[in-house]
Amino acid sequence: MDLDLALYLVLDPVQCGGHARALDVTRAALAGGVTIVQLRAPEWHKRAWLELALDLLPLTRRYGVPLIINDHLDVALAAGADGVHIGQNDLPPDVARKLLGAQALIGLSVSDALQVDHANTLGAMIDYVGVGPVFDTPTKPDASAACGIDGLGALCARSLHQTVAIGGIQLHNAAAVKRVGPGGIAVVSAICTAVDPQLAARQLHEAS
Repeated sequence: MDLDLALYLVLDPVQCGGHARALDVTRAALAGGVTIVQLRAPEWHKRAWLELALDLLPLTRRYGVPLIINDHLDVALAAGADGVHIGQNDLPPDVARKLLGAQALIGLSVSDALQVDHANTLGAMIDYVGVGPVFDTPTKPDASAACGIDGLGALCARSLHQTVAIGGIQLHNAAAVKRVGPGGIAVVSAICTAVDPQLAARQLHEAS
């Protein structure tokens, strides 16, 4: 499946308001132009992850958009998702690639130059890097220090992989983030808590 990072929805079903509302938000966001969906539900047990992933797949398939699972390779395999996104402390990328196969999409979080340099050595073991946090964000309290707009630009330029910016990105700062050169922007609350997720997605997509 093609990788288009332009507008990356990190779907937090708790922020959305539960399983059913998460499906509604995803459906609307896809109609508004979201190009990739990652399921990230840190407060949920794995069976709930799996049940939601299985319900999300028909929606993402309809739009030709990849469904990525955060961290949990077992959920990705069980659901038949398109790949995983892993952090620096999760299973190593080579293990993820071995388990998921050559066709899976694998993303890796990076937050500084050393991590980008290491990611550059991984070649085709990963498909893209998530760079950030750009700004401080309440959705991930254990995140690294924010790199800011200028730091983001430097890290994206340093990366040999496609990049997606993440962390505190909202409509009011999306255009400034895009201007420093990431392959796309990833958002959580900007869509998950929006009154009109379709409109929010369209505005984020068009921000320039």
